Amino acid sequence: MEYKRRMLPFRISHPTVSGLWYSFLWMMIGALILSLFLHLSQMQEDNLSVYTYLTHALSIGFGGIAAGKRSGRKGWYQGGLVGVLYGIIVLLISFLALDSQLILNDFLLLLPASLIGMVGGVMGVNLQK
Repeated sequence: MEYKRRMLPFRISHPTVSGLWYSFLWMMIGALILSLFLHLSQMQEDNLSVYTYLTHALSIGFGGIAAGKRSGRKGWYQGGLVGVLYGIIVLLISFLALDSQLILNDFLLLLPASLIGMVGGVMGVNLQK
């Protein structure tokens, strides 16, 4: 463990920031796997939306686990906050990068994101014991 700390001298101590960091790390890994799957198979991009939602849900869940584990208490709060912030950041990126309009259905996706984050946060707090 000491070797790991010498190689990576920084540590994110705030649970929400740590959860967002892990969420986006898992999202990048999932996006890479989906890109390779799309490239190596004959699947079209139109059929990829279910896998994209699954990747986002797993990313939020793992981020919630990391936030709950880091906080040690109130995992539902930390995980829910990670889910909402993750959703807002993804909405902002899609709004700015794809030049799409934000509609009410986009904002309704923040509710399942926060619920998945809450479940992950509760799991993270209980993993510590």
